[in-house]
Amino acid sequence: MSLELLEKLESRVHGALETMELMQLELEEEKLRGTELAQERDNLTRENEQLKQQLADWNRKVEGLLGKLAE
Repeated sequence: MSLELLEKLESRVHGALETMELMQLELEEEKLRGTELAQERDNLTRENEQLKQQLADWNRKVEGLLGKLAE
């Protein structure tokens, strides 16, 4: 009887270890995904700032042209 219990315990320990290994792999994948998403966010933030600057430049140009037309 004791041997059966030890075998069951060993089986459960192996199952737990496999689960922990899988969870560790998933964690590493999620960390990588988090890093990729952070890089994408940074790129989009930079692009957004560039577009805002371009829009401001165009607005100044249009206002300048409208000012010339008003003269």
